[in-house]
Amino acid sequence: MSLTLDPITVEVIGAALSSIVEETGEALVRASYSTNIKERRDCSTALFDREGRTLCQAEHIPIHLGSFLDFIPMILAAHDPADMAPGDVFVGNDAYRGGGTHLPDIVLAQPIFVDDELVAWTVNLAHHSDFVDRGHAHIYQEGLRIPPIRLYRGGELQKDMQDLILLNCQVPRERLSDLRAQMAANRVGVRRFTELCARYGVETVLASGQALLDYAERKMRAGLAGLPDGTWRFEDVFDSLDIDEPLPLAVTITIAGEDITLDFEAPPQVRSGINMTRTALLATVYYIVKSVVDPTVLPNAGLARAITVNAPEGSVVNCSHPAAVNGRVQTCQRVADLILGALAQAAPSRASACTNSTCTVSVFSGVRQSGPQKGQYWVYLETIGGGGGARADADGLDGIHVHVTNTSNLPVEALELEYPLILERYELVDGSAGEGRHRGGMGLRRVYRATEDCMVRVDISRTESRSWGLDGGGSGGHGGFVTSPETAPFDRGSGTLRAGEWLEVITPGGGGFGRPVDQAQSVAVKVAAE
Repeated sequence: MSLTLDPITVEVIGAALSSIVEETGEALVRASYSTNIKERRDCSTALFDREGRTLCQAEHIPIHLGSFLDFIPMILAAHDPADMAPGDVFVGNDAYRGGGTHLPDIVLAQPIFVDDELVAWTVNLAHHSDFVDRGHAHIYQEGLRIPPIRLYRGGELQKDMQDLILLNCQVPRERLSDLRAQMAANRVGVRRFTELCARYGVETVLASGQALLDYAERKMRAGLAGLPDGTWRFEDVFDSLDIDEPLPLAVTITIAGEDITLDFEAPPQVRSGINMTRTALLATVYYIVKSVVDPTVLPNAGLARAITVNAPEGSVVNCSHPAAVNGRVQTCQRVADLILGALAQAAPSRASACTNSTCTVSVFSGVRQSGPQKGQYWVYLETIGGGGGARADADGLDGIHVHVTNTSNLPVEALELEYPLILERYELVDGSAGEGRHRGGMGLRRVYRATEDCMVRVDISRTESRSWGLDGGGSGGHGGFVTSPETAPFDRGSGTLRAGEWLEVITPGGGGFGRPVDQAQSVAVKVAAE
């Protein structure tokens, strides 16, 4: 006899699942060592059912769903579930055989057992700021590739595996501490999920999980049914310091009843780190479609059932091995706005104008030249917000992370305390917002001065193209970077700062919405005169 569930129980258990992933995320942030996680919160947590379908993902970093999507199925394909036991923990990061989207994102997954039965998985991801000063022509240059392997067996650390990972890291002391924080977070997830099962019963919890997947599907289909049927196309270009010419991108979106299909057009994958794996593409699509169609849809695997994604294999948006992928988030951001441009034609009141369309990244690294850590290698990675797109009823937000990134800007005090850098300016950029009835968001300016010699890498886009507006709104300002006059020229965003030299990074602004009021009035006067 099948289990009968009442809606209240399903709702309570759904809220409990959300609470679990949020708590595991906070445990990871609080226990971590590196500034990238403890301050900037570059991490994500999730729960999966026994087959590897997403039950719930915390509201952290949308692109990290791409690293989660295939991880459990890949574990199950490589390891017999009958040989798994409580206390087992699997680790991986590879973009092709490890379920990841780029190598710094290391995932830890732990099976949850109740009465010796595998019932679910708790999973977390932390972006380990390592693997710097690398080439990005292909995946083999980008760092250590880890397929899904056991890091713990029955609760016992497999030290040889850990030693292998740490030996390939440039800042192993940070990696070890952050891996321990990830383990602590997983323990919280196991404990809370088993407590939930003890309270409501395993069968009820598992059945509620499946009911929540079905509910997310119904909500997504209902949202799509509320939009007009039709086909809409949008084109944009993607520019990067890593490529000589902007790449043309296009998407055609078809809504037919309760289903949506996205067909992408993109050039072949390039010998650079801007390529996206298919899981990165899917994570981007699921995020932006959910955001426009119905932001209240539960973030689980059910919402994907109404979405079909087609993209040419071996292209920059669906690359094949061994394409480099370290900077894939830049392309993800452009793809998110590409989809937004098409959906804005179907639902103009729900979509914003184009955001800054990038994830501006500054990476500093070097060897400590003084102090108690003299001789030790250090790495500092920072992603910087930019302008948000204006909406039909409001200005765009200033200086924020958009779309698939959701990290925090590092406080100045934390930066200067931990690294040989001084932040001399941190401000909004006047004139960077797209004009309009509602203006776009302004970009940011950050000026760093090195107090010790260090290497620098800047990843940025919209240095040539501009974020587009909607309904007559203006374009946002360009992004870019400038170095002090005495600094040696950078090569495609990479260079060296000597002690005392500075780097200025400017992020793009967002597009405006609607014709500016003064222009609209001028048009009205002209029409009246005629």
